[in-house]
Amino acid sequence: MVILGIDPGIAIMGYGIIEYKHDDFNVLDYGCVRTDSSLNTAKRLEQLYNSILYLVHKYKPEDMAVEELFFNKNAKTAMVIGQARGVCILAGSNCGLKVYEYTPLQVKQGVVGYGRAEKAQVQQMVKTLLKLDSIPKPDDAADALAVAVCHAHSKRVNHLLRE
Repeated sequence: MVILGIDPGIAIMGYGIIEYKHDDFNVLDYGCVRTDSSLNTAKRLEQLYNSILYLVHKYKPEDMAVEELFFNKNAKTAMVIGQARGVCILAGSNCGLKVYEYTPLQVKQGVVGYGRAEKAQVQQMVKTLLKLDSIPKPDDAADALAVAVCHAHSKRVNHLLRE
């Protein structure tokens, strides 16, 4: 199964694409999409949407896993990130992907096994589980890979429960 993990943001959207087969991970790609702050919100959202379309076309994932908002104190920032999240979900849905959403607590639980894990612990586990030489940079890409790993583990647990 190929999974597209997304850490949504308007300025920086992290993405991670992994293949999960027979309890083994293979990283296909990861990185960030950056939008220029001089552009209006509509153009920035359009760039995010088109970037998702490109990634889906290139890697043909079956599922998309998106991190839910960890509420920000700044309401304006939370609104814009929510818009970016919505665009990511819409792009995935329009491409026929099954879209799943995970809270930060669920991601930590799914990657580290502890919902209150520190960011550094999550990043180290992502590096270990995905057999990478170093922790993925920037943090947004590492977070997106963590969301994808969380989804893979969630699908595996659900599959085992059905057996």
